[in-house]
Amino acid sequence: MKTSITSGGAQHPALEPFRIGSLPLRNRLAVAPMTRISATAQGVPTAQMAEYYREYALGGFGLIVTEGIYVDAAHSQSYFGQPGLVTVEQVAEWRAVTGAVHAAGGTIVAQLMHAGAISQGNAFGAGTIGPSAVPPRGQMMVDYGGVGGAWDAPRQMTAHDIDEVLDGFALAAVNAREAGFDGVEIHGANGYLLDQFLTDYTNLRTDEYGGPVRNRIRLTAQVLEAVREAVGDFPVGVRLSQTKVNDFGYRWPGGETDAWVIFAALREATYLHIASEGRNFIETARFPNGVTITELAREVSGLPVIANGGMHDLRQAADVLTGGHADVLSLGRGALANPDLPQRISAGIELDDFDYEMLHPLADLDSAAAWRAQRETATGRIPASASASRTS
Repeated sequence: MKTSITSGGAQHPALEPFRIGSLPLRNRLAVAPMTRISATAQGVPTAQMAEYYREYALGGFGLIVTEGIYVDAAHSQSYFGQPGLVTVEQVAEWRAVTGAVHAAGGTIVAQLMHAGAISQGNAFGAGTIGPSAVPPRGQMMVDYGGVGGAWDAPRQMTAHDIDEVLDGFALAAVNAREAGFDGVEIHGANGYLLDQFLTDYTNLRTDEYGGPVRNRIRLTAQVLEAVREAVGDFPVGVRLSQTKVNDFGYRWPGGETDAWVIFAALREATYLHIASEGRNFIETARFPNGVTITELAREVSGLPVIANGGMHDLRQAADVLTGGHADVLSLGRGALANPDLPQRISAGIELDDFDYEMLHPLADLDSAAAWRAQRETATGRIPASASASRTS
């Protein structure tokens, strides 16, 4: 079954141009950050990755957000095969990626992340750290190289650890600018380190980083401040979520009240990106009073907001934009299945459905290429996507 174009002959609102800070976007469609685990063992991007991102630029996406990129050579790496922005070689090869995207007319920002307690592959051999010594919920993800079942409890972070995290994000942002990126996105979502500080059950601290939500959002706000100081007026977004890769059911315990505090603390960002970890937007977006988390983010922060979750449903996508819920839409599975999705919408061509077999045996680009070759042999046509992964 394929997704039909439902714009009724009129131009879909997602095709309208938009500006995020200093970034002019040719439309309101963004590629969501998705884990690739396709860098070298040293965290260096490859030519295969450059072609992967270039494909989205050629397909017409207004904004491309990279997979999560680790920010220090100690604790931040999440997965083996994850790229970094730490070494000279990594920066040089990211420059090849950004050059390929720019040559194809695209805009690309680097998502900067720290795994914290849910690191399941660290080439530097360091143990995990987190706000408190609390074992993460759930199991390591086999599709991303996870073995051994449950995560170990992390070491509770000291003040020195926190300072090193701040320095790591700031330096990685400087490196991203040097590598030719158009901006950076701070990953404060999906259960990784900054979200672990925000989450009540993983943050049991009694200092200025624990307790009420205004303290639990403090580290994310400080990372934003450190990055801002390091790169000036370079675009800096922040990604947030209630759900997590290891806890789809989590919601901020204070609901809308917590959201007000969180969004107000991040007003110095260029934009906010509200993630819905593999779930439909409507499932995670509404508070009990009916207001959506994204429209509240727009109201409280005064910033452009990117919404995520099932935006390949073009009727829902139109409603989110015209209803004032968000300014830009990010797509994961829809983009994987349709790297030329903006062009398809413009031409009224049906969208291909996402095939979970793209993810096996691993959610890397080699597996995706093998899937594409097998599908081509079976059907006599080349599928739109050569890629597969989940939102990072």
